[in-house]
Order: sequence, then C-alpha cells, then structure tokens
Amino acid sequence: MKNVPDTKLGNLYREHINLILKKDIEACLRQYAPDALLISSFEKTPKYFRGRDELREHFQGILGIDGLETEIAFWAETENPTTLMIVEAITMQTPGGEAKMRFADSWVLNEKGEIQIHFAGMTQYPDGSVA
Repeated sequence: MKNVPDTKLGNLYREHINLILKKDIEACLRQYAPDALLISSFEKTPKYFRGRDELREHFQGILGIDGLETEIAFWAETENPTTLMIVEAITMQTPGGEAKMRFADSWVLNEKGEIQIHFAGMTQYPDGSVA
C-alpha cells in the first residue's frame, strides 16, 4: 500500500485491504453497516448490493485475488459527515494473470464508524478500456 495517510480513515482503509489480502470476507463485512449499500461499476453496468448478505456475494470475487498492490493517486476525507474519496492504481494477480486497474472508491460512514454507503467505481478496466 502506497500513499495511505496516517488517519482514522487511512487506518480503516489499511485494515480493509489487509482483510482482502487475507481473504477474510466475514471480517471485511463487519466494517459495513448491516444495511449498507454498495454500488459497483466493476462489470460496466451498475450492480447494487444491499445489506451484508448481498455484500458477501460481491466480496466472493476477492477469493480469486492474489498479490494485491494499491497505490493511492488521490485521497480526500471529511469528518462531519465521515466520508472518504480515493482514486487507486491497482495491480493484482488473477487466475488469468496480472491485472492492472484504476478504482475510484468513496465511502460514507455512519455514526458507529461503519461503512454505510460504498461507491466502488472502476475507472480503468483490466483490458485497458476506460470507463
């Protein structure tokens, strides 16, 4: 992980990535509110995942990830409300070989510090196309 600040949200992000690396889906889900909403553009069409059961379905994709490396290109956070907006350069190993992508993720946290809303945006797909 490169360019992650030493802040409360920086620590939450580090934990999030480490849980993905460990393939610990259940611990990752505990970072989310029980009724969280994740909106994903990973498949080039919007996918909506509501609640931890549907989020579990989304996170099944992490089981095929190895060698995840992230480099933050842009980081912004606020305290009231607690929000995070990042752009990441991602490199990972998949069953099909090395994949390079760019993500634009945004989180909105609730008063308990759980991720309530997660916009999981892909801005550059593994095939090199741009969203």
